[in-house]
Amino acid sequence: MLAKRIIPCLDVRDGETVKGTCFVDLRSAGDPVELGRRYSGQGADELVFLDITASHEGRKTFTDVVRRVASAVNIPFTVGGGVNEIGDVERLLAAGADKVSVNSAALRTPTLIDEIASRFGSQVCVVAIDACHEADGTWQCYINGGRVPVCRSLFEWAKEAQERGAGEILFTSMNHDGVKNGFANEALAQLSDNLRIPVIASGGAGAMSHFRDAFTLGHADAALAASVFHFGEISIPRLKAYLRQEHINVRL
Repeated sequence: MLAKRIIPCLDVRDGETVKGTCFVDLRSAGDPVELGRRYSGQGADELVFLDITASHEGRKTFTDVVRRVASAVNIPFTVGGGVNEIGDVERLLAAGADKVSVNSAALRTPTLIDEIASRFGSQVCVVAIDACHEADGTWQCYINGGRVPVCRSLFEWAKEAQERGAGEILFTSMNHDGVKNGFANEALAQLSDNLRIPVIASGGAGAMSHFRDAFTLGHADAALAASVFHFGEISIPRLKAYLRQEHINVRL
């Protein structure tokens, strides 16, 4: 069985790491370069950097910050935010990213996934999906940092993204984001069981047991978190030791 991955996430706005609840009420969480260096040294399996306002503000990801973070880490590094065309992917890979995450632009122009996979390989293309569990029980996708709903189902869109060449799905539950009550394990399990590609769980981590549940109940391949790492509530070495005790295969 492949080892489960622990992935800290740097949500970056104006060059600073921030974190909120349900995509709002953002507060400062520190310098992304220093945080990246810390997590790399602590044994994180990968690092995700998301320029969370790039799409909403209609601009490109801050390449200089990406370059500085990439130079500080020695683990796989995924970058997203404002990626709208192949040129953006080339620019971020040149700045040190190993993978590029696409979200809003992929929903607007799904062929972007095909182009990235064809040009750089599926392993480079992470399709991030921000979805909300609506009152009618459906999971609907949102774009522009969770601001704008689109008429696409989480499960249908994830399946299409896979068929177009996505290498991974990064699923963030907007309902769970920053609430710290656990991941959306039922939706995670449905995604994981119906896709051939890895699924990364995002949104809801508040305790070490929540990571265990994402892997056992949600069948996730990786679990991503931000505030519990940024604010020292959970350390990565302690989390991995706990998961090993729970018989979950992680890299120590």
